[in-house]
Amino acid sequence: MSNSVNGEVSDSTIFHYHQENEIIWAEYCGGDIHKGFLIGKMINQTLEFTYQHLNQSLEIMTGKCKTHIELNEEDKIELHEKWEWTCKDFSKGKSILIEV
Repeated sequence: MSNSVNGEVSDSTIFHYHQENEIIWAEYCGGDIHKGFLIGKMINQTLEFTYQHLNQSLEIMTGKCKTHIELNEEDKIELHEKWEWTCKDFSKGKSILIEV
C-alpha cells in the first residue's frame, strides 16, 4: 500500500468491496479512518466513485476518485488511484491498494 502524504488511508486501513453489475461500493476503517463508505461505478477496468469517512478526530472527510485495476505478479488485485478531496484544502493525491 502506498499513499500521498495528504491522504488518510494507510496499511492499517481495510476495505471491503462489493459489486453488482457495474455498481461498486465499499466500507473501510482502520488506522486514521474511524468509519468510511464509498459508492460508484465500474467502466471497463476503471472505477469511478465518491467517498466519505470519519477520521479518528471525527472530522467528516469527502472526496472523489478514479481507479485503474491491475493484477500484479502475485495475481493480487492492485487498485491504482488518483483522488481528490472535496473538502478542506481540495488537494489531490495518488494511492495504490493491494488485495490481501
